[in-house]
Amino acid sequence: MQLANTAQGYATAPRESRGLNEPLGDAGMINNRNPWCLAVAGTGVAILAIGLLIFHPRPAEAQGSTPKYEVDPFWPRPLPNQWVTGSVGGVCTDAQDHVFIVNRRNLTDNELDAAYQAPWVIEFDPEGDVVNSWGDANVLGSGRHACYVDHENNVWLPSNQDGIVQKYSHDGSKLLLQIGARGIIDSSDGTVAGRALNSSHTGFYRPGGIAVDRGGGDVYVSDGEEPGSNHRVAVFDRNGRFLRQWVLHRTKAEMEAGEGDEFMQVPHCVAIGNDGLVYVCDRRGDRVQVFDKMGTFQKDILIPYETQSSHRANYGERTQPPGPGYLPRAWGTAGWVGFSPDQAQRFMFVLNEENEQVDIFDHASGKLLSSFGRSGHQAGEFSHGHTMAVDSKGNIFVAEVGVGNEAGHRVQKFRIVASR
Repeated sequence: MQLANTAQGYATAPRESRGLNEPLGDAGMINNRNPWCLAVAGTGVAILAIGLLIFHPRPAEAQGSTPKYEVDPFWPRPLPNQWVTGSVGGVCTDAQDHVFIVNRRNLTDNELDAAYQAPWVIEFDPEGDVVNSWGDANVLGSGRHACYVDHENNVWLPSNQDGIVQKYSHDGSKLLLQIGARGIIDSSDGTVAGRALNSSHTGFYRPGGIAVDRGGGDVYVSDGEEPGSNHRVAVFDRNGRFLRQWVLHRTKAEMEAGEGDEFMQVPHCVAIGNDGLVYVCDRRGDRVQVFDKMGTFQKDILIPYETQSSHRANYGERTQPPGPGYLPRAWGTAGWVGFSPDQAQRFMFVLNEENEQVDIFDHASGKLLSSFGRSGHQAGEFSHGHTMAVDSKGNIFVAEVGVGNEAGHRVQKFRIVASR
């Protein structure tokens, strides 16, 4: 199936095909370069080398200490055509360190007085320039939750409203595979209002995350990103045929305590480590659960929650009644998982959704080493950080969705500036 790109005015030319000050294809974005950068380049190799040490230090894993991150406030560069993103439901990176974001296109009428909805899927180069964009609302699923680029450079998109998972060519021009049917949910009445069945071999109920095994190409889907939906990891072969499934692990004490709020099963993400193990975000359980590829439980990695209830005494003016996103402990801490790019994946990064920060763990021991970020609307702060990606240099990208009258609606880049 072909998805129209240039007909919608979304496709843009690769950077290498244009000059420094030429328009960016049909999108009309000018790729201006800062003259100061050229001046610095002309002052000599010594100054350039100092600058590289300051802004591009050696990977922390080579230095043997925990990386320290800071936000890059100039990434991405301004979007063309007065585009503005709504909630950024997902972010992922490919082997060339290009960054893809999934835009939910939910701008308000007030925002649209001075802006245009950005495309559904936007691809940036490492410098933050838009190099491609695509998406057809008649083909894409409803409710884009995340994205994933596999080892063959294909782009996967789960849809948490239609109950489908789609696989696209890298440029979005072809839909290569779809698991599930649009508008058919794995529930008692086939809709998102029905009771979760947690059993379909052909579809999903709010799939949230995807990981593809480099070995045989099997597709692992965390199916059930909100309470009340499915609660399983479902595995399919590379052609979309169902293989197996499993649910999150519960201790005997937890099972005897019943399905309380804190133990509600919400497998929000899934990742496959270089160790061959499967890492699943147990969001409500405040932990990452580790399984082998057949679903045998290995261990829990606890993601701490810091009580902030003293700050909730006054909710202030509202545009919506209290609900998820406002009430204490609405989400849970284990939102998304990534790893450092070294072969051993020494560090595990967890987007702590409840505490609005990224936690850095020693991968082998599960020990919390450090964190960065805080709640807020300024650069380097988060308003519902939702998904995360790590590139080959160890840069971390966090996508924010916002809820109700929260801000969010952006992707931020964090780079290594030192180690400690």
